[in-house]
Amino acid sequence: MAKRLWVTGYRAYELNVYGTQDKKLDVIKYCLKDQLIAQLEDGLEWLITGCNQGTDQWAAAVGLELKKDYPELKIAMMAPYADFGNRWQESGQEQLAALRQQVDFTADVSKAPYTGGWQLAEFGTFMSSHTDAALMLYDPEFPGKNKFDYNRAQNLSPDRHYNVSLITMYDLQDAATTMAEAAENDHFQNS
Repeated sequence: MAKRLWVTGYRAYELNVYGTQDKKLDVIKYCLKDQLIAQLEDGLEWLITGCNQGTDQWAAAVGLELKKDYPELKIAMMAPYADFGNRWQESGQEQLAALRQQVDFTADVSKAPYTGGWQLAEFGTFMSSHTDAALMLYDPEFPGKNKFDYNRAQNLSPDRHYNVSLITMYDLQDAATTMAEAAENDHFQNS
């Protein structure tokens, strides 16, 4: 049972998701919600994620939606360094700022602005050492930037009993099929 769950995965561009109206985002959020509800029913207290555009921010948004039914859920967004996101387009910066204002806790792992890749490695170590398990929107057959986090979590000491759950490409396809069938059934029932 994980009380503190690290949720991370692909960046938006790695999944070709552009904008909040992209239909792929509905499928991704459906999968995240399904997995998070199962974790909440098993005692999850904290959803802890990063600030990257993509899975991190989508997980925070899904968590905020779930707080309506699970008010005990706490959400933390951690940034690897102090000026994280400052080079993004303005809309991305505003979206990150809005999410960070809504969550229960937010902080920068390194108080310094970006100086090197060591801060990203330190961030991964921090996240895996401050959580009990991880949920990753990640498929080892389709490596992305999160391969480092995935490998780190896989290589933690067996004494940690650190469970890594994956939402794979197959899971996304399965969810898309389920959602399409449900929409079709709704259409026929309402005709």
